[in-house]
Amino acid sequence: MRRLNRDFRGIDKPTDVLSFAYHEGEETPVNYETQHIGDVVISVETAAAYARELGLSFDREIEHLVIHGALHLAGYDHETDNGEMNKLERKLRKELLG
Repeated sequence: MRRLNRDFRGIDKPTDVLSFAYHEGEETPVNYETQHIGDVVISVETAAAYARELGLSFDREIEHLVIHGALHLAGYDHETDNGEMNKLERKLRKELLG
């Protein structure tokens, strides 16, 4: 995961989740429901460590990371969007995970 983060983002440290959009920088295809829009890569080791730190189950942390990665595939970027992605992520976690 560290190598992927370094090679694709220029950040030489491990991370918990990376998203690779097939149409990065482009609008999402109109018929996106039937197309593969990208890949989400999750480090299970990092997810397990974060789950312990946050007091979450491993499964719940994985669910959070899937939502986070999917939002990145949809074009959201928490580093530049003034909290828009974080707000939507919290909403989706509440609606989907209870």
